[in-house]
Amino acid sequence: MTPEDRVRAMDFWSGPVTIEPLSGGITNLNYVVTDAGRQYVVRMGQDIPEHLVMRWNERALTEAAAAAGLSPALRHAEPGIMVTDFVTSQALTEADLHDPETLAGAVALVGRVHRELTSRLTGPVVTFWVFHVLRSYAAFLAKNGSPHMVRLPMLMTEAMQLEEAVGRVGLVLGHNDLLPQNILRAEDGRFWLVDWEYGGFNSALFDLGGLASNSGLPEDTEAEMLRLYHGHDPDTGYMRRYGAMKCASLLREAMWSMVSEISSDIDFDYAAYTAENLSRFEAALDAWKEGA
Repeated sequence: MTPEDRVRAMDFWSGPVTIEPLSGGITNLNYVVTDAGRQYVVRMGQDIPEHLVMRWNERALTEAAAAAGLSPALRHAEPGIMVTDFVTSQALTEADLHDPETLAGAVALVGRVHRELTSRLTGPVVTFWVFHVLRSYAAFLAKNGSPHMVRLPMLMTEAMQLEEAVGRVGLVLGHNDLLPQNILRAEDGRFWLVDWEYGGFNSALFDLGGLASNSGLPEDTEAEMLRLYHGHDPDTGYMRRYGAMKCASLLREAMWSMVSEISSDIDFDYAAYTAENLSRFEAALDAWKEGA
């Protein structure tokens, strides 16, 4: 049975449906399904142990985020499939987040996640600690003969230094995958956050660092992002810890791609994505060390 056939066979639909692929996913298969004139997004994906992705956790966070008005409503779920409302919108790009008004909307959305979702969520939820993720990735890569094995010792030494620099943190519920395309801008200007597969308790530093690094924010725009989030300019100590976490965010993206080079059968150029994010990580790490 093809993925499309499985979607058609779901009991959720009221009658015959039309199915169109939804581009952009590099971990899941996504479709826009029209049923009786109403559109939905169908997201298909199993647990991904090598990425520490557990679909029960994604479902719990999707439901909570929808209840908080942060994500489209979850209408149906079964093993390997989630169905949410389709929102007529555009996924943001890196360039979009360099615009002051767009950046302000995105930062306000992230702030709501940390404040509102943290306090309303109940029940089992995973914790996402990037340095644990990096150690897990390194073990997977070594076990599976990654072509990047020669780099692992130095990368993990740098990760240990970054973890020490981050120090103790306060926990909030984080999205933990703030790629621009996971933020949608609807036709009415409202912002939505989607794709909660990496969500879990974490430091706010990770979401902020991820938003900045994944969007390639210029230095002045990044400073404005932090002002918007905190309501003031952070002090030097904070900036040192934030910079370390931003580096860790980039290293996680690079090592995520290294793992996907081995494990994923989705048609995507993971090798190029690895190279791009390693380059970003090395540049950010050099800048962080120079600021010491």
